[in-house]
Amino acid sequence: MFGLDQFSWTAKWSPYFFLFLVAVALLYWLAVEKYRHKFADSGPVTPRQKLFFLSGLLMIYIAHGSPLDLMGHLMFSAHMSSMAIAFLIAPPLLWLGIPGWLIAPLFMRWKKTWLRFLLNPIFTLLFFNGVFSFYHIPALHDMIMTNYWLHTAVYVLLYASALLMWWPIAGPLRELHGLSDLKKVAYVFADGVLLTPACALIIFANAPLYDIYSDPQLWATALGYCVPGDAAVFLEKFRGPETFALIPPIHDQQLGGVIMKLMQELMYGSILFYILYHWYKSENRSAPDMSLDPIDLDADGNLKRA
Repeated sequence: MFGLDQFSWTAKWSPYFFLFLVAVALLYWLAVEKYRHKFADSGPVTPRQKLFFLSGLLMIYIAHGSPLDLMGHLMFSAHMSSMAIAFLIAPPLLWLGIPGWLIAPLFMRWKKTWLRFLLNPIFTLLFFNGVFSFYHIPALHDMIMTNYWLHTAVYVLLYASALLMWWPIAGPLRELHGLSDLKKVAYVFADGVLLTPACALIIFANAPLYDIYSDPQLWATALGYCVPGDAAVFLEKFRGPETFALIPPIHDQQLGGVIMKLMQELMYGSILFYILYHWYKSENRSAPDMSLDPIDLDADGNLKRA
């Protein structure tokens, strides 16, 4: 698998991260089943909601615990695939799986002024797309990928911004976002437009932008944060990123931008379809019944009296 047989099973499958996500799933089950009665206005959680939440955790594991995470340190296209799964697919699944009563106490602790600001659709759009775009500025990206604590902090920020970005669409407390279906459509379109410049920069670049996928020393340093080991040992053993390259770096970079854009279009297209379908159903439910009552005539053809 792309030369990954040279890495240990632990490096490829991140068992500790898997156990962490299992613990999160267990806490979720305890909250929505065993201790549900401790939450005000709690109600039963449907199997569909549970499936959504567990699917969100699975997507996070695929992005950051499976061999895809390791490949993301070897190939830019794998890195962008991981980003798309982690920040475009996992967050809405998590929100769809969380009942409103479970997080209502957390939101009640916030001042309304802060809530209105953090959950404002304009802020959530600019926050996520701004963080994502700045992260992929070449100089910043190389610096972040070669600094462990900065890398960790940026990924926490990306997850926070992604959860906020998806809140107006999938957030469980509808009274805190309240976008109409028409505004949700506009929101998704705007989100797609704001992410386009970062993808275009990557796709249409004429030269490799990210040194960690072409400079052996930087590549080995970044790899050392994913796989325990010394950069000098990696250089001696693997020589550099070209050991794992299936295609030239510029083509790998362009492929990464295309993958991100395609996965974005697929995800946003699915969300738009759901919103429009929901809109159609709600309009039909609220439409007045214009059909006439059947005319009841007697045997002589005269209208019966009530």
